[in-house]
Amino acid sequence: MALYCIGDIQGCDTALGRLLELIGFSASRDTVYLLGDLVNRGPDSAAVLRRCMAHGDAMRPLLGNHDLHLLAAAHGARKPTRRDTLASVLDAPDREALLQWLRMQPLARQHMHGGKPLLMVHAGVLPSWTAADTMDLANEVHHVLRGPDLPAFLQQMYGNTPDHWDARLTGPDRLRVVVNALTRLRFCSAQGVMDFESTESANAPPPGLMPWFDVPGRGTADTLVAFGHWATLGWLNRPKCLGLDTGCVWGGCLSAVRFGRSLDERELLQVHCEQAQTPGV
Repeated sequence: MALYCIGDIQGCDTALGRLLELIGFSASRDTVYLLGDLVNRGPDSAAVLRRCMAHGDAMRPLLGNHDLHLLAAAHGARKPTRRDTLASVLDAPDREALLQWLRMQPLARQHMHGGKPLLMVHAGVLPSWTAADTMDLANEVHHVLRGPDLPAFLQQMYGNTPDHWDARLTGPDRLRVVVNALTRLRFCSAQGVMDFESTESANAPPPGLMPWFDVPGRGTADTLVAFGHWATLGWLNRPKCLGLDTGCVWGGCLSAVRFGRSLDERELLQVHCEQAQTPGV
């Protein structure tokens, strides 16, 4: 049995198929975690969702900002933008089944491998959160996503405030901070104040900010965290930090990591992707 993580797919189903072939994926034997942004910007989001559904528990996604955006568009909480490519899902004959499956997926996952925990999120983890905090807070959002209050939640999900975590937060503000951290975070201050303007590489942080994973003393410093979301960051391989968004939709690669007997044993496997979007256009 092999354990894999795969970065942002963003509707590039052909690339996903080639990557699964390359790694020799077997649903009866292997477990693959998908680090969010399954859909949007690429040519066939519906095919990606159907492929994931067909593999059952062998393929375990978590939600990214584009996946939540699809749910918001489907429920009338957000209009698709000119760069969105969500029609393959929104106009699909099996639309309801695809959307129902998507809303059942969590915002964070954890997997024990070789006696050590692997924490997986789409974007980032606030410095004050431990791995246990992250899972608990993600589950608060997961409960709403699966429940009858989903349409109301999606209407209140968007916004950049509050921009930092406070355990006293309640209601939409509390859920919005959790969603923003787990699906949008790149840079923050040492105190955990989030920035949502810059998408630059980690080598060019805005003044007073740093990549979330570089904050000294962060609560997940002793846990391996795997994430995507940051195409300009690209492949990042540190002992306790693994970045896997390598810009598939922009003409880069779709990347997988195969773990060996421990989380320290890692093999990078990639397929080159046909460019579906042009940055800045």
